[in-house]
Amino acid sequence: MEVKHQKQDKSGKFYIEIDGEQKAEMTYRFKSENVIDINHTEVDESLSGQGVGYKLMDAAVTFMRDNNLKAVASCSYAQHVFKKKQEDYKDIIYDKNS
Repeated sequence: MEVKHQKQDKSGKFYIEIDGEQKAEMTYRFKSENVIDINHTEVDESLSGQGVGYKLMDAAVTFMRDNNLKAVASCSYAQHVFKKKQEDYKDIIYDKNS
């Protein structure tokens, strides 16, 4: 299951297609030059329980690390993952106090 990335000027998405149909996505918008807001995650019911949300997040985190970006999360799923994996992701989680 390959995660693809589509980036536009101020936004983008990580997504998975199966048989040419998008089945999962995680979208983001740039809040500033080096901070993105992960604002939506959706996984088709047919992929439920297969860790697809984590695959999308892993792709997003790799992208952020490769591009020296930080992230905030207005998406409830992303908030949950950031909290659960706080130690693993501390280098990419934006802290307005630092």
